Amino acid sequence: MRLPDDHQSVEVESFEDARRGRIFLRPVKDQKFPTNLLLEGNRSLVQDYPVGTRFRVQVSLMKRPGGEEYLFTSWQWDSQVVSQPDAES
Repeated sequence: MRLPDDHQSVEVESFEDARRGRIFLRPVKDQKFPTNLLLEGNRSLVQDYPVGTRFRVQVSLMKRPGGEEYLFTSWQWDSQVVSQPDAES
């Protein structure tokens, strides 16, 4: 699949939102995008890896009809595992 012209490489991490009872992806701190901007589009990153795993992914900044922004990545775009949390003993 061809990447959109406005795609960027970003490091993201999975985290558990206890309030919503779900796992989400967000940009890692100190990058172009704020950490409260959620990533959508590739569910395998939250289903197949432990919470706290960091990935390098290609993203596009998207906007919902109401104006809310989010990041999108396709399951067809390359992604790399940067790090995984240590397994507890």
